[in-house]
Amino acid sequence: QVQLVESGGGLVQPGGSLRLSCAASGSIFSINAMGWYRQAPGKQRDLVATITTGGSTNYADSVKGRFTISRDNAKNTVVLQMNSLKPEDTAVYYCNADLVRRGVVGTYHYWGQGTQVTVSS
Repeated sequence: QVQLVESGGGLVQPGGSLRLSCAASGSIFSINAMGWYRQAPGKQRDLVATITTGGSTNYADSVKGRFTISRDNAKNTVVLQMNSLKPEDTAVYYCNADLVRRGVVGTYHYWGQGTQVTVSS
């Protein structure tokens, strides 16, 4: 089994910062891309940022310059540092990993359970 566990969500005022963390554990052989997605009420789940094993990053236009994604390959963790938060950043944030399980052929997508981020005064 594989688990992705997120932490770090909460309530923050506009202009504030939050740091989301996600740890992957279980029967993992290797992890390719990791990323963060978000889903606001009544909307689809959208990409926020992704990062490859080699450290190449990709960001949604709406978060460029404000959010930073990073990862620790040795610890199977990914972090999203969110600065200058806006009310429109309010959503449930989900961690995602494309990984290969031990003894299983193929690459599979795994999701965390989600963590709520609310930006409000």
